[in-house]
Amino acid sequence: MAPPDPILNMAKMHADDKDPKKVNLGIGAYRTEKGAPWPLPSVRAAEKLVANDDKLNKEYIPIDGQPTLKQPIQSLIFSDATIASGRLATAQALSGTGALRVAGEFLKVNLGTKTIHVSDPTWGNHNAIFEKTGLVVKSYTYYKESTRGFDFEGMMAALGKMESGDAILLHACAHNPTGVDPNPEQWGKIIAVLKERNIFPVLDNAYQGYATGDLVKDGAACTLFENSGLEYLLSQSFAKNFGLYGERIGAVHVMCATKDDAARVLSQLKMVIRPMYSSPPRHGAAIVQRILTSPDLKKQWMGELKQMSDRIGTMRTALRAALEKRGTPGTWNHITDQIGMFSYTGLSKEQCEVMIKDFHIYLLKSGRISVAGLNEGNVDYVAGAIDAVVRKSKL
Repeated sequence: MAPPDPILNMAKMHADDKDPKKVNLGIGAYRTEKGAPWPLPSVRAAEKLVANDDKLNKEYIPIDGQPTLKQPIQSLIFSDATIASGRLATAQALSGTGALRVAGEFLKVNLGTKTIHVSDPTWGNHNAIFEKTGLVVKSYTYYKESTRGFDFEGMMAALGKMESGDAILLHACAHNPTGVDPNPEQWGKIIAVLKERNIFPVLDNAYQGYATGDLVKDGAACTLFENSGLEYLLSQSFAKNFGLYGERIGAVHVMCATKDDAARVLSQLKMVIRPMYSSPPRHGAAIVQRILTSPDLKKQWMGELKQMSDRIGTMRTALRAALEKRGTPGTWNHITDQIGMFSYTGLSKEQCEVMIKDFHIYLLKSGRISVAGLNEGNVDYVAGAIDAVVRKSKL
């Protein structure tokens, strides 16, 4: 028997738990104030339009996805000038996970990359995705435990030890699992080192708009890379920001030096995709296309993004306030300093195990919680549990 996936297994444990106080802070999916999944109203509206469009069928779409989807999804990240230049090679993929797998295969087969560096810590699936492509996966310093923030000096030192031709995976915004990102000045210095040392960037853009409610603000690092003159890969997911978790809709983009290069790169991406899954699903693509090409639906969707982001921000504030009101040992400003869906609480593995066993609060044993799982009905209970396990460990 293969070992269970830690995140999905946590969700199953929560589902099987009969305790009425149980809380799921493990799964990375948005939940409403009542703790329920929320299909976005803009998505529901787009689905109805798709279902009633007699011109649509269920035939295969091209290997690289729905052609009319490319420009709308590119425009969420890239400037009009870059899109018009033709230097982008874009292929629809199976959400962010599939996009990264295609990217890893392309790096290994077409660029001859041997090693990719991922942050310590990173999303648990990153390592497995790139290892499956045959790349050697190494980690670089990213998180500083003492401050529960970004370790810029540590990352710069790690960059200085990487070999020319290596690849590096970077989180475009709302780093998973820590919720801490470089600031614009730090991003600029990181980009300069990547250029100098010939390190190939791969950006994982899974939370644009979902982190702060602002597509432009969440895309700031992507813009810096776009203007850097570097060639790079970018994975784009619509699981979180459209709530299309189960539709598996995303894209892989390659920024190329010339339009001719982009045409060659796209041809090679197709060669990666064809024997892997042949062609992507069309339903999620049709939903995203309808929303992004309808001014009213796009405006509605952007409002819903802000609504989700604001609720998560409110829960961060509430959790921190509840901990500080109790006088819970330690500092808790990192709860509100971090952004996005996840918070790296600083709880130890042993403390997390007690949270699960004694309080029926399900979180990763790294201490990562999904802030979206908090609501007004459970945030005080969660704070009380954290307070109890922290005080117990201090005895």
